Amino acid sequence: MGIFEPYRAIGYITASVPFSVQRLGSETFVTVSVGKAFQVYDCAKLTLVAVGPLLPKKIRALASMRDYTFAAYGTDIGVFARSDQVATWSRHKDKVNILLVLGEYVLSVDVKGNMFIWSYKKTKHLEAIACIQLEDGFLPSCIMHPDTYLNKVILGGQTGSLQLWNISTKKKLYEFKGWNSAIHCCVSSPALDVVGVGCSDGTIHVHNLRYDEEVVSFTHSTRGAVTALSFRTDGDPLLASGGSSGVICIWNLEKRKLQSVIRDAHDSQIISLHFFANEPVLMSSAADNSIKMWIFDTTDGGARLLRFRSGHSAPPLCLRFYKNGRSILSAGQDRAFRLFSVRQDQQSRELSQRHVTKRAKKLRLKEEDIKLKPVIAFDCAEIRERDWCNVVTCHMDTPKAYVWRLQNFVIGEHILSPSAENQTPVKSCAISACGNFAVLGTEGGWIERFNLQSGISRGVYVDASESKNSAHGGEVVGVACDNTNCMLISAGFHGDIKVWDFKGCKVKSRWEVGRSITKMVYQRTNGLLATVADDMVLRLYDVVAFRLVRKFEGHTDRITDVCFSDDGKWLLSSSMDGSLRIWDVILARQIDAISVDVSITAISLSPSMDILATSHVDQNGVYLWVNQTLFSGSLDVESYSSGKEVRNIHMPSVSSKQRSEDVEEKKGEETSIPLGNQYHIRKAFSLPHFNHQIPDLVTLSLLPRSQWQSLTNLDIIKARNKPIEPPKKPEKAPFFLPSVPSLSGEIMFKPKEVAKDDPEDVKIQESAQKHTKLDLSSAFCLLLQSCADAKDFTAFTDYIKGLPPSALDMELRVLQIIDDDEERLNRRTEFHSIGLLLDYFIHELSRKSNFEFIQAVIRLFLKIHGETVRLHPSMKEKALKLSEVQGLVWQKLDKMFQNSRCMITFLSNSQF
Repeated sequence: MGIFEPYRAIGYITASVPFSVQRLGSETFVTVSVGKAFQVYDCAKLTLVAVGPLLPKKIRALASMRDYTFAAYGTDIGVFARSDQVATWSRHKDKVNILLVLGEYVLSVDVKGNMFIWSYKKTKHLEAIACIQLEDGFLPSCIMHPDTYLNKVILGGQTGSLQLWNISTKKKLYEFKGWNSAIHCCVSSPALDVVGVGCSDGTIHVHNLRYDEEVVSFTHSTRGAVTALSFRTDGDPLLASGGSSGVICIWNLEKRKLQSVIRDAHDSQIISLHFFANEPVLMSSAADNSIKMWIFDTTDGGARLLRFRSGHSAPPLCLRFYKNGRSILSAGQDRAFRLFSVRQDQQSRELSQRHVTKRAKKLRLKEEDIKLKPVIAFDCAEIRERDWCNVVTCHMDTPKAYVWRLQNFVIGEHILSPSAENQTPVKSCAISACGNFAVLGTEGGWIERFNLQSGISRGVYVDASESKNSAHGGEVVGVACDNTNCMLISAGFHGDIKVWDFKGCKVKSRWEVGRSITKMVYQRTNGLLATVADDMVLRLYDVVAFRLVRKFEGHTDRITDVCFSDDGKWLLSSSMDGSLRIWDVILARQIDAISVDVSITAISLSPSMDILATSHVDQNGVYLWVNQTLFSGSLDVESYSSGKEVRNIHMPSVSSKQRSEDVEEKKGEETSIPLGNQYHIRKAFSLPHFNHQIPDLVTLSLLPRSQWQSLTNLDIIKARNKPIEPPKKPEKAPFFLPSVPSLSGEIMFKPKEVAKDDPEDVKIQESAQKHTKLDLSSAFCLLLQSCADAKDFTAFTDYIKGLPPSALDMELRVLQIIDDDEERLNRRTEFHSIGLLLDYFIHELSRKSNFEFIQAVIRLFLKIHGETVRLHPSMKEKALKLSEVQGLVWQKLDKMFQNSRCMITFLSNSQF
């Protein structure tokens, strides 16, 4: 186990798999694929409600019905009841790419034309009900069920043909007139016998199945295939179509013409379209990692965006934690600047670039052409969020820097433009610790300071020794400010590092690295500067002493990003070799290293050091890793780190980790425990226990206060909850229940008569009679005995801590002894269990663990069994020992309280 372990991936909305929409009651849900897992969104607000488990392969097709979700991955089909996988259908030998739910059955079609029929209500039956081999040369591309066509489906082929099959008789009934173009999608319309067909040549055919005649056809003006279709069902005769260009066209079927166009609906190919039943709302998804809902409520019949969920459509380039680690700022190659929430997914959003859509419509351009170029570097300061813009960004091949106001999630009103004679792109930026100034470094070696509130230049840093009359002779790869605005540190591409007077803009010192520098990071806490050179070596410099203090080697390819921990003790670096290495600055050595399949491009560690965020090549999401040293029992880094060894580890997934089989087995054993088997008892209730006991101190149970306080007040609670009136007897029994007359007038029902020829009921009665002869000892007593034999009561403590107060009270009252027969007393299990409980209390009090909970249990125990303990000598001895241990513990607590009171009195009377 390493220091950082996979947690989860954020920023994934949907993948290139058609979604599945289902309605449960008054709510509508959509199930989408996100690679190897699926997600379920509530369509009311597009909030994430469920995430499926991680599958071995990527999902190729999805279908859903009520609480069941069917996902095809590879040659298998997984059946999920909500988020739990209940069955796996493995009959296909080729990859499955089509799924269809038809009544009580699920139809699956693979790439070779084999169609299997499954019954999802009989999930335990893992074999297919039927198999249909399609014709040779017919490669299906889509499937649909026409309304009112019993046991019949329509299959569209890649050759342009359309076939009608009866899945009950396994026969092809009819082959329709085909088109000389591959069919991509086929959907049913509100009119019976009429379907819509989308082809790869950009044509849409509305076809009548009954007469095999074409009703109307349309042609997309843009190039590409028709990839999705949907008919409106609330009365207006409209057909929505989406193509590979990301444009959604709305066609009027009565007028047989194009009614409106939703330009720039998506940035890539449309995957799915769906009109909600009897609503003027259209849902669309595309390969650009977004889901959008459009409402048709405008006067011209057009659509407007109602709500949407989106993530990066291209891999992120820069990451930075914000709001004390609660959010992540991310800039990607898709020209978007986003804020992801680590805690609540619905709070993630894209920062606005001010009326991009309106300007794109006015200029008749795409939104991509209007947006700013991709961000290559940015810096932020939370201290001035409420006052003015607190983020500055540098963009690819742009000689200007832009500021952002994160309080309103919009771009700022000022544009920072360096005043150099030769305008070159801005390559680096930094915001001062006070949040008032932004410093920019350009490709031409120019460094200039700006005021963020006004956007006015406040100084230019010039080195007189440079021939270009600039700060550096080459590109400025990094700038940084110290905590007190006394120093400015800058690094040039040619290997020169300079320290400037922040206010005077003069050079204070300089030194040469000897290699070309590609990245620079400054830690304000300890004053260390980390540089990345082209020789793949990390060098740490003390800016105050102007000397090299650390040198780290180990990466075998270009280093992509570097970051310090907030306390300055760790340095993290990522490389194109796929490794992430953690260096201990104080010990001057590598303490951990992990390797992933996809190279890391950017990293960021939260201020509390609990979560690490990474971005990867060709991955559109942000991946989170959890720091095990903070969330486990041990704080020893050596117990987690791997040293110089590099561990191969899987990347985090969208899905949360599945529960292990061991935990499931333990849950099952808790419900049904083999009686008398001490091994099973110990195994069922043994939980991982970390011993954090500090000598001479007590440890609390961390239970809610109401739980252990209720043990001492159960009598009051029962009296308060006692019903005011006794339950009334029914006047008459229902007419369908057989009853017999009685002298008291009470209704008595006839017992169930067992038929002599019913062997199953006879077996049930015989097994019940056998079980009544067994020793029905409770799990409470068996676990107590098992722990007493092992001299370790940890499992027993965890068990009774999980019991409700009323259940624990019942377990103690069951052991109550009523008769006083001395001869039989020592042979009774209740008497033996009371003695074991006294031994348990002595053991726990001597350990000073779960102190307040044990005190409450002792009080309840003495209240119930106090008289029994007083009358028997053996019990009396154990009670005296318990009283002695109790007194010693309380004496130590009193001494500690007195010392603390003396210390508080001394501090209050002192002058400090």
